Amino acid sequence: MILSALITSVGINLGLCLLFFTLYSILRKQPGNITVYAPRLVAEGKAQQGGQFNLESLLPTAGWIRKAWQLSEDEILSVLGLDAVVFMRIFIFRLWIHFCAAYVFTGVVCYLLYYEYEYISSKRVAYFYSSKPQPHQFTILVRGIPIPSGGTCSETVDSFFIENHSSTYLSHSVVRRTSKLQGLIGDTEKLYKRLSHLKLNNHTPQRFRRDGFLGIFGRKVDLVDHYEKKLEDLEDNMRLEQSSSAGKEVPAAFVSFKSRLGAAVALHIQQAVNPTKWVTERAPEPQDVYWPFFSDSFIKRWICVLVVFVACVALTILFLIPVVLVQGLTHLDQLETWFPFLKGILKLTFVSQVITGYLPSLILQMFLSFVPPIMIMFSSMQGYISLSQIEKSACIKVLWFTIWNIFFANVLSGSALYQVNVFLEPKKIPSVLAEAVPAQASFFIAYVVTSGWTSLSSELCRLTPLICSFFKRVFSGKDGDEFEVPSIPYHSGIPTILFFGLLGISYFFLAPLILPFLLVYYCMGYIIYRNQLLNVYALQYETGGKFWPIVHYSTIFSLVLMHIIAIGIFGLKKVPLASSLTIPLPILTLLFNEYCQKRFLPLFKSFPMECLVKKDREDVNDPTMGEFYEKLVTAYRDPGLMSLRYSRSGTEGYNSPLLHAARV
Repeated sequence: MILSALITSVGINLGLCLLFFTLYSILRKQPGNITVYAPRLVAEGKAQQGGQFNLESLLPTAGWIRKAWQLSEDEILSVLGLDAVVFMRIFIFRLWIHFCAAYVFTGVVCYLLYYEYEYISSKRVAYFYSSKPQPHQFTILVRGIPIPSGGTCSETVDSFFIENHSSTYLSHSVVRRTSKLQGLIGDTEKLYKRLSHLKLNNHTPQRFRRDGFLGIFGRKVDLVDHYEKKLEDLEDNMRLEQSSSAGKEVPAAFVSFKSRLGAAVALHIQQAVNPTKWVTERAPEPQDVYWPFFSDSFIKRWICVLVVFVACVALTILFLIPVVLVQGLTHLDQLETWFPFLKGILKLTFVSQVITGYLPSLILQMFLSFVPPIMIMFSSMQGYISLSQIEKSACIKVLWFTIWNIFFANVLSGSALYQVNVFLEPKKIPSVLAEAVPAQASFFIAYVVTSGWTSLSSELCRLTPLICSFFKRVFSGKDGDEFEVPSIPYHSGIPTILFFGLLGISYFFLAPLILPFLLVYYCMGYIIYRNQLLNVYALQYETGGKFWPIVHYSTIFSLVLMHIIAIGIFGLKKVPLASSLTIPLPILTLLFNEYCQKRFLPLFKSFPMECLVKKDREDVNDPTMGEFYEKLVTAYRDPGLMSLRYSRSGTEGYNSPLLHAARV
């Protein structure tokens, strides 16, 4: 990529960033957009919808930047949990890395890694000590329950834990097959919200609309009557499905204990002689539970894992098609060979600069935007029991997919497409990377400004929710009261941040020109995401900072990759002494990683006995523990088997018998 093309790409993306910043500053102040730009504040009652239009709202201002900057870490922790703090600490961590790029890089990065790991670990312990009793701290999930002939799962669990954990066992909730109920529950809740809103605003003109597509086609109806009838049908279907699900027990149950230590003992000790029976695992938070895969057997889950692995490999191979297309755009001679009829247009300076400087990274980013939701779908098929596990798994998949398809595939297809076979000879890997990586420096600079700067700016403007909100208001008759507060997109945000960190570490001595662009990205990201955490995102679940080990391993990989490239560079420059002296660096880095694994990683898997006993002793004098134990008994009941919360009139609830799955 020539310098003029790179400047063109930077100019286009800088202009888009300024445009998005200006649009956000104006659109966020419009009364009709408050559910797009501050849904969490509306849901919490801290911001009100409506308001009158005034000319001052059309003037762009930068007040949101000051508010985002002034947001303290403790405020983020109290509202959105430790995972959000970890998410923002990634930006701080990356900023410090790139500020220190000119110093003893490996030593500085390893020191920062150790400091951050220790800091997050201490935060994790402090967060645990300051938290109130939570159901997941006292509960485990038990699978592979051997149900005797003529017995029930509930009776078997009760008997087993009374016999083996008599002093600590509290209750259990058996899991049932309720997959069909999940869709009915979602439809019923949405319909009930619409009906409640229409009844609160009884005279609104939106009450009478057509019942067809987008509210344009079909016959004109009174939506209150229409929704009430649909709600009745859904409730009837739910009751029928609930009654049929009552006997569909699966060999799995949430088992709760009287103390955290009791739950930890049951979790970490093998419960039966046969290790495939009475298999225990940590229970997620009740709202974090992912119910669909509880009914799957061990064999089916294992097959699903294998299928997902094959699907990921297939997706990786298919993604090489846009990569080759993108690399063809960066070389005009290849493009003229493929499409000879474009020779005249390609000779225009501006056109050639846009095609080689801007389009490649834009096309790659468009294709890459489909990867996170696909990886979420793949991870949900693997039998994980919680949404947080699914998102963490998807985060890892997206990260390594990005590293392979954006970094290695672009490097090799652009400069060493015919040398891939060299990787069959590990000794030649440093020299191959040393030749291929520097040749793609300008492409990755353009990728940073397109995928980094512009994507962050579009995150601020929230273009997709804005467009969806507009169409809902105009065509479907749904107003601003019908919205969902989004959760923090860890599975897509974290891999992007870490991939740019890999670029910075890999290129800091090959092409230091990339560092200012990355520095701008991390500064923008730090401000923009603080603003989004303040106004947009809501806490869906809390893992206690368990995303941080992903950051650590990614940084270690980036350092080792940098060392391998450095060894290859010194070899190409005919400096064998420097190459030999660099060889200990990856070894020392891996030893440092091994030390961090021993020192910090166990704390991210489970809390030590010291912490558990301390919290249990505090609970002895807590007068609210009796009430907590009563709630704990029903905390893990499948929401599909709870009593119906909606009535045929849409305004008053009525009680249906609960399907008791717990020992009370």
